[in-house]
Amino acid sequence: MTDKLPPLREVIKSHDLQAKKSFGQNFLLDLNLTGKIARIAGDLSKSVVYEVGPGPGGLTRGLLENGAKRVVAVEMDHRCIPALEEVSSAYGGALRVHRGDALDIDEPDLLGIQADEDARIASNLPYNVGTMLFVKWLTLDKWLPWYKSLTLMFQQEVAERIVAAPGSKAYGRLSVLAQWRGRVRIAMRVPAAAFTPPPKVSSAIIHFVPTEPLDSRVALADLEKVVAQAFGQRRKMLRASLKALDVPALELLEAAGLEPTLRAENISVEGFVELARQYGLKRAENKR
Repeated sequence: MTDKLPPLREVIKSHDLQAKKSFGQNFLLDLNLTGKIARIAGDLSKSVVYEVGPGPGGLTRGLLENGAKRVVAVEMDHRCIPALEEVSSAYGGALRVHRGDALDIDEPDLLGIQADEDARIASNLPYNVGTMLFVKWLTLDKWLPWYKSLTLMFQQEVAERIVAAPGSKAYGRLSVLAQWRGRVRIAMRVPAAAFTPPPKVSSAIIHFVPTEPLDSRVALADLEKVVAQAFGQRRKMLRASLKALDVPALELLEAAGLEPTLRAENISVEGFVELARQYGLKRAENKR
């Protein structure tokens, strides 16, 4: 079906929804584009789609138009609520809007996922919290997680960091976390001109599908710690950047089969996973 709602430019004008920098807002007004983004998320006919920062509802309409069973959206900007209520009415209540801060929300509790439903996250994330939300969804204690996939808009630079391969300048903490816990790709690039107001940088859509971790014996906390230490001083060799750990760096690197003269950007995701596993083992030995 095609909804009978007015064009998004008219919605913004009628509700006086000028994008606010304080909310990290840049609105997508092209419904053909939002439809393409929704289709990247896959078959939504049995999906509860969680959307953060829907604004005037451009992507929301794309998700509903492309068959989402339900959309639950979280929006901090009270000015957007009336426009989103109009979307909900047009789609028979298939959209539910919660006003709040996405960083503080227990999503499964909010979504109320039924046995015959799956959950997906699809969002044009507000620039000021996008990375924090992505890390939140990557670092859940229970894995596999409650969601089936993530389809997220980021600044292009951030998207490239997420998918970066070892040996590149973009490779870092986000790359390791994302590629440890799933398959990720850049699905679409979006020029700045597609937004209102246009940001100073281009954007990109990433699509992430969670998988079983590369090594289930590795604790998330151990991986986060060794990765943070290694990339915190990425110009230094590992023998120096890992000195602050509570396990001797050279001993740890030898156990993991890594050359101490390498730098963080040269270590594969698998290498970091083994490093974290050995770190966990050695810390356990030291406590005996």
